[in-house]
Amino acid sequence: MTNILVRAEQVHKSFGTLDVLKGIDLEVARGEVVCLLGASGSGKSTFLRCINHLETVSQGRIWFGDEVVGYHQVEDRLYELNDKAAARQRSRIGMVFQRFNLFPHRTVLENIIEGPVLVKKEKPSEAKKYALQLLERVGLAGRDSSYPKQLSGGQQQRVAIARALAMRPDLMLFDEPTSALDPELVGEVLDVMKDLASSGLTMVVVTHEIGFAREVADRVAFVHDGRIVEIGPPHEVLDNPKNEKTRAFLSRVL
Repeated sequence: MTNILVRAEQVHKSFGTLDVLKGIDLEVARGEVVCLLGASGSGKSTFLRCINHLETVSQGRIWFGDEVVGYHQVEDRLYELNDKAAARQRSRIGMVFQRFNLFPHRTVLENIIEGPVLVKKEKPSEAKKYALQLLERVGLAGRDSSYPKQLSGGQQQRVAIARALAMRPDLMLFDEPTSALDPELVGEVLDVMKDLASSGLTMVVVTHEIGFAREVADRVAFVHDGRIVEIGPPHEVLDNPKNEKTRAFLSRVL
């Protein structure tokens, strides 16, 4: 069995006449943490959404394990998954967005257990037990009865992480999870992500937090104009970038 969990081959994505992704190639091994860096508008978030089939690729393919994301392959032909099959596939991929997207009228606990109960058909009692364990893991023990409006932005984002983890995913995608937070709240979310990385969870993270990428990532990929123009260990890409676009970007943010 291959150790590659995600494999993207020449992934293109267009919105009308706008070409956002122009041939992304990337492999992510099981247990690996890959951070995607790049300027706003370079295609990082769009690529992440393609991995989760929130966007369909215009050209190329993405594999998740031995499955083509969003499609059923029969010999050389692809057939788009129906909604039920797509939801089953997506249930193995957790995603945390810039905004927390919590249901404001539901408690923290209700937000977390909805997916496991409705999608994975877990018993509510088992889903609740695991949700309470996750809340403790993200530093929010005792807040299960709170509503989102009673929490800070950092706490809401940690609930969003717990909600994604409740589905017991094989892969976690993070789309700039700290960009909407006040600076003093960023650290508490990054600490949770560091803990997840140290546990061996496979993660692809779009981030502008260079320090986090340096400390946690196994590899850093720099995305420019819809392509990965440089990829390697953090110390190579961040301290000795070879591509001029990477150097120019880092000179602005470091």
